[in-house]
Amino acid sequence: MNLAGARLASSPRGRYSPARAPVAPLHRPRPTDPRVLHALRIFLAALCLTAAGAVAAADSGLPLPRFVSLKAGEVNARAGPGFRYPVNWVFLRKDMPVEVLEEFGQWRRVRDIEDAGGWVHQRLLSGRRAVIVAGAEHDLYREPDTSALLAAHAEAGVQGRLLSCSGAWCQVDLAGHRGWMPRAHLWGVYDGETVE
Repeated sequence: MNLAGARLASSPRGRYSPARAPVAPLHRPRPTDPRVLHALRIFLAALCLTAAGAVAAADSGLPLPRFVSLKAGEVNARAGPGFRYPVNWVFLRKDMPVEVLEEFGQWRRVRDIEDAGGWVHQRLLSGRRAVIVAGAEHDLYREPDTSALLAAHAEAGVQGRLLSCSGAWCQVDLAGHRGWMPRAHLWGVYDGETVE
């Protein structure tokens, strides 16, 4: 106890003891004034909005929806945006195109060509574009014209790299076969999207 500046008073037995001096409280009383409570509520609301803005700022700022591809050969798709959520699906094809539908911090809600999906951590996704041949078997042409020479026949489900798109045609690389395919036969690129 700090006795500096304290007055001493004699006790009945002749001993000296410090007089009671005003001491700063160890804690502050709970505010009960309605104006203080109102100001505190406003401060807490502003703090929550700032924290929510910080989470939104962590999002990529890229357009939604958009196509990306998987970086790994085994990617867990979870029920929610976090490791604590259960795994709903496991994607098993590296470089498979998926569509990003939503973002939450470092997590992306994605779906595949069969509409299966869930939340995937962004580090397991790549901006490198890929496509899957949709529908039935389709021809891959050497030039963007149906009268051009054929480069290959591609079955439905064949996966490849998207090289470029303009107009109704996309240039792709399907298992080492480069060529052009009508955009309508591919999943992993939007109508009217230009890819360079």
